[in-house]
Amino acid sequence: MSQPTDVTPCDATEIRTWDDTADVVVVGFGAAGSSAAFTAASAGARVLITERTGGPGGAAALAEGIVYLGGGTPVQQACGFPDSIDDMYRYMMAACGPDPDEVKIARYCAESLGHFDWLVARGVPFEPSFCADTSMAPAGTEGLVYSGGEDAYPFNQIARPAPRGHLAQTTRSTGWLLMEMLAAGATGAGAAVALDTRVDRLVVDDGRVVGVQGQRFGETVTMRARRGVVLTAGGFIFNDDMLRQHCPPLVKGTFKVGTEGDDGRGIRMAQAIGASVRNMYAGEVSLPITPPRTLIHGILVNGQGQRFINEDTYMGRVGQASLYEQDGEVFLIVDEASYEVNWMGLAASWVCETAAQLETEIGLPPGSLESTIGAIDLRLGPAPYAPFTLGGLETTVEGAVLNLAGTAIPGLFAAGRTTAGVCAFGYASGLSIGDSTMFGRFAGTSAAAG
Repeated sequence: MSQPTDVTPCDATEIRTWDDTADVVVVGFGAAGSSAAFTAASAGARVLITERTGGPGGAAALAEGIVYLGGGTPVQQACGFPDSIDDMYRYMMAACGPDPDEVKIARYCAESLGHFDWLVARGVPFEPSFCADTSMAPAGTEGLVYSGGEDAYPFNQIARPAPRGHLAQTTRSTGWLLMEMLAAGATGAGAAVALDTRVDRLVVDDGRVVGVQGQRFGETVTMRARRGVVLTAGGFIFNDDMLRQHCPPLVKGTFKVGTEGDDGRGIRMAQAIGASVRNMYAGEVSLPITPPRTLIHGILVNGQGQRFINEDTYMGRVGQASLYEQDGEVFLIVDEASYEVNWMGLAASWVCETAAQLETEIGLPPGSLESTIGAIDLRLGPAPYAPFTLGGLETTVEGAVLNLAGTAIPGLFAAGRTTAGVCAFGYASGLSIGDSTMFGRFAGTSAAAG
C-alpha cells in the first residue's frame, strides 16, 4: 500500500490561528502514546493526544499482549525462576543484534522491575503461574512464558535462562486489556484526546518543533505544543514503498502485524526536518504456527533440503531467518507419529514413504533427506508470515529525536515503533510493548519538561 508523501514541515509564520493549544501534543494513541501522555500529564503538563482513528488501540491492541520483563519480577519469583538484571542484559545484547543499542538495553533491564510495578499500578493484573508448553500467549490465564528462546541454543550458553514473557491475567485478548488500562490511565491523568485527526506535518519555528498540522474530516487543523511534540505513530509495515526501500523481504508478508496507521508517516515527518533514522532494514517476522514446545520433533529445511536453524528456538527468530535469509522457501518435516498428533490442524502437502520420494515430490536436491517422513509446506504464499518493522527514528534514552549531526531536535520526542528501540534486528515476544511503554514514559516526561 503506497501512502501520500507530503510531509513537508509547516513554518509557524504560516499559522494564523491555532485550533488547539497544549503543553505537550502526543501523536498516536497506542501503547507508547498512552504511556507518554500519562507521564506528561502526571508531571502537570496539559496534554493533547491526536489519534487518526476513532479510538485508542494501535498495533498493541491487536497483539498477544506479552510484555518482556525480567530481573526477578514477582511473577518470576512466584514461579520459581531466578533471574537477574545481568542475565537479562546479556541475553538481550545477544538476542537483539546485530549492533544492539547497548545504552537502551542497559536502561531497559535496569528499569524492568520498576516498569512491572508501573504496569500493575495502571491496573494490569499478572497471574503468578507459568505455561511451559508454548512460546506464545497461552490458552489459559498463565502469566509467564518463555517468549524469546532464552532456554535454546545459543542463548542458554550466554546467560542463565529465565522466562520473561509476562501476560495480563484474562481470558480476553491481553492486547486489548492492556490498551484499555493504558488509555484509561492517560485520560484519567487529565490528557485530552482529539480523535479522527490524522497529523501530517510538523510545525517549526526557527528550528524548534512547536506544533503539528493535520486533517480532520477534510478540514486542516493545527495544534500548538508549548513544550514538545511526542511522535508515537507506529511503524511502516503498511507502506510498501518504504518496505521496498528499506526492508524488501517484508513486502512478502502474508499477514502484516499492525494497523493501516502504521504507514511511516511519523517517521517521514521527522525526516523532513532532518531527523536521523536507524535499523530501517530490521523487521520481526512471526510464524504463528508454533508447535507445542513438548512436541518439537520435526526439522525445518530450506529449498536445498538443509537445516538452517535449531527448531527449539523462538519462532519469531525462525520467521526472520525464513523470510530474510531463505526467501520464504522453508519446509517443516515431521515423522508420521508427530503428524498424527496434528497439533496445528494443517494437512500435509506431501506424504511419502522414503526420503527419495519426498525429495522428488518437493523438488529438493537428491540425498538431502534421510528418513521416512511427511512434509508440511511452509513456502511463502499460503504460509502465515506475519511481519512488522523495527527500525525508525534515532532517539536518546529519554526520547529526544536526534538529527543527522547527532544532536537533539528542539521540541521533538518519540517512542514506540516510530523509533529504533532496543531491537536492532533480533527480537523476543513482548519487547515491542515493553519498549513502547517504558520509553513512552520517558519521552512523555522529557516533553513535559520542555
